[in-house]
Amino acid sequence: MSTPNGFPQHSRVCLTRSMEGGAVQDLQAKKAGKAAKKEAGGDGAPPKIGTPISETLKLLPEELKANMKIKSITPRPPGKPRLERAASLDEKSWRKWRRFRTSQESLTDPNETSSSNGSLQEASPSPPSRGRASPCDPCCQQESLHSSPDALEASPGGKSRGGASDLGKRASEISSAFGGLLRGKGFAGGKPRLSQIMPARPLPPMELNVASHSLRTANRIDSDCLDYRHYSQHKFGRVSSSLSDSRLQGNGTLCDSCSTDSMKSTFSVLTPIRAKDVRSRSYLEGSLLASGALMGAEELSRYFPNRNVGIFVATWNMQGQKELPVNLDDFLLPTDPDFAQDMYVIGVQEGCPDRREWEIRLQETLGPHYVLLHSAAHGVLYMSVFIRRDLIWFCSEVEYATVTTRIVSQIKTKGALGISFTFFGTSFLFITSHFTSGDSKVNERKLDYNKTIQALTLPKNVPDTNPYRSSSSDVTTRFDEVFWFGDFNFRLNKDRETVDSILNQNPDTDVSKLLVYDQLTSEMSRGSIFKGFQEADINFRPSYKFDIGKDSYDTTSKQRTPSYTDRVVFRSRYKDDIQAVKYSSCPVIKTSDHRPVFALFRVKVRPGRDNIPLAAGLFDRDLYLIGIRRRATRELLRRREQKDQRSSSICSIS
Repeated sequence: MSTPNGFPQHSRVCLTRSMEGGAVQDLQAKKAGKAAKKEAGGDGAPPKIGTPISETLKLLPEELKANMKIKSITPRPPGKPRLERAASLDEKSWRKWRRFRTSQESLTDPNETSSSNGSLQEASPSPPSRGRASPCDPCCQQESLHSSPDALEASPGGKSRGGASDLGKRASEISSAFGGLLRGKGFAGGKPRLSQIMPARPLPPMELNVASHSLRTANRIDSDCLDYRHYSQHKFGRVSSSLSDSRLQGNGTLCDSCSTDSMKSTFSVLTPIRAKDVRSRSYLEGSLLASGALMGAEELSRYFPNRNVGIFVATWNMQGQKELPVNLDDFLLPTDPDFAQDMYVIGVQEGCPDRREWEIRLQETLGPHYVLLHSAAHGVLYMSVFIRRDLIWFCSEVEYATVTTRIVSQIKTKGALGISFTFFGTSFLFITSHFTSGDSKVNERKLDYNKTIQALTLPKNVPDTNPYRSSSSDVTTRFDEVFWFGDFNFRLNKDRETVDSILNQNPDTDVSKLLVYDQLTSEMSRGSIFKGFQEADINFRPSYKFDIGKDSYDTTSKQRTPSYTDRVVFRSRYKDDIQAVKYSSCPVIKTSDHRPVFALFRVKVRPGRDNIPLAAGLFDRDLYLIGIRRRATRELLRRREQKDQRSSSICSIS
């Protein structure tokens, strides 16, 4: 309700009370004159304010106290209080009203330390202003004057209309300084505050998602499985959600679907299987593209998205030495490729007497990630096939066959050994051979080859993946991918001095001049041996014949010519199915007069059918346990030796 002057009625009542209080105060002062009575009756006296403002006025000069008596009062609307003053002096009530005091302090005072919740400053409501309390209560008016300099200016004693404008400015400065002092005490509790730290660059805008970029990065899904949710929904009709996910999303705890999906590690590893597929599916029969087939396209794409498998093929003539290399890491796990292969196939000619020890050493080197799928022997010809342990379920039964090329079959030092199996829908054949030796016995070696391809009876029970392209007279035509490796004993048609001079001229790996005299290269170009086979480019020195334990070639009286006797060749039914990645030798193994030779391949694999004899996860369990136990024991011994060396170090005084 307003008065005719335009001011609220309650303001007029409060002013009247203040005037009456001043008149009573002057009447009690008996020493005042008539002029003082007129001023008290007509113009009114300054209202009595509380003790805090009285103490403040004690700090003011005497001139300012004299000018505090105003002759006339013109009612004015109450000034608009400043939020920073109200917040600074009302700190106790502000703490009860709002918990995030620090963020509000940084909003009101730019010199205060910024809060970690700065993003909430704009959204948080303003602190309650005690200066806006009902002005009908003199106590409230006193608190308003006490808390804000603007309210002091609006009061009769807050602004002087006399000629003392400079004094008014000084009073305002002192009041501001006093208020700042109180504000520092209220906020900091007497402790110094650090200045505000400003960022060097503008902060990025805050996203709407609750999950920040750092959280999404920490919980991101692997790139291979980003599209798995849509794939599973479309293919299996199953929504990738769980009870825990629904609770999280329902409570509003998480809003980022990427962060939620990342918690389901099971879905990124194993494909969900529908119950009706388990009921109706017979895994002994099936079509090529059937959903849920063990050897089908879905499983193949899950394990090999690009449908390429890595294969390591190696050959080594051990010369029948009992002593095995101390370390086979450089042979089986070369440092050049970053990753290990999916299959390891090692063929040995003139193997060591203890074949089981050799296989244990292979298992020990490859570690627990690989298992021995199959091993076979023909006299001193050994072959071992290791495969990653999670891939053994996609192999068929493993079959093998042997051929003796010697006239006397009881002496099994020369011949061939073949191992075959089907992996998914691709059939593999691995053959290791030891052909007739001798510099001039090229025809005998070609006879060994022809006898091998005719007499090697594979496959036996596992069906041919493409019988229309097979030949009964050539075993290599009955498989999709064929790898033939061993000591073929083909030599260089050149004398020792010429070969040595070429090797000395090219100490690195430029051996192109030597390959001009290679017997195997010449025979393959004519098509008289290894028809349809290929060989990767040779960039290593001849693997035969070395002095045992040395890097020098034969220094005996025979002075045998260095030659590329150990080779790896391959063929495929389909063009470009096999890609040679590396072809090299291992010069650090010097226990034989031959250096091991190995090749790395990338082979394309096709989906298959379930109606073939499966290996069903069969592998050599005993060998696996022995190899892993030895590997652990070797590591413990190594650590113990290192500890002993550190503890037994002695400082010698000269």
